[in-house]
Amino acid sequence: MLNIIWPVFIIISFMYAIVTGRVNEVNNGIFEAVSDAVELSITFLGTICLWNGIMEIVKKTTLIQKLTKLLNPLVKVLFPDLKHSQKAKEEISMNMVANLLGLGNAATPLGLKAMKTMQEENCKKDTLSNAMAMFIVLNTASLQLIPTNVIAIRTSLNSANPTQIILPVWGATIIAAVVGVLATKLITKKIK
Repeated sequence: MLNIIWPVFIIISFMYAIVTGRVNEVNNGIFEAVSDAVELSITFLGTICLWNGIMEIVKKTTLIQKLTKLLNPLVKVLFPDLKHSQKAKEEISMNMVANLLGLGNAATPLGLKAMKTMQEENCKKDTLSNAMAMFIVLNTASLQLIPTNVIAIRTSLNSANPTQIILPVWGATIIAAVVGVLATKLITKKIK
């Protein structure tokens, strides 16, 4: 759908620019936007490389096992259907750690692995299991201790205090996670 909407908006914008005689302003806007996009991409690249490097170090140490053990009681409560799948629990824990550290790009492949593992154990292949639904809700809430992407965007836009967003992000993601988990628990309990 977006493949249709965006080109239509672009065509309408160009037609409007031609009719109103503002083609030069559109051209300037395009080049400014491209320059801003490249600058933002470079800022993101640095931040993503830093945190992905840290995650690689964490993977090669025992820290990931320690963090997984630390999250294990929470994972047991949130995913009671995964009693016998240690692999899925580890993948979910790694995804949660990546999200907590604000590493959405690192969390995505970990989340896909966890979903694949849960799908292999899912009896009804065309329906989400309760564990899969809970996992989607947790990823959507994306509880973050360090919102690296938001900080990177604010830094690239020359914010006076780019880390000022941390407390509001904590509040919003905690509330979203709690409400999402409670709603999912209620809905899955009614479905059983």
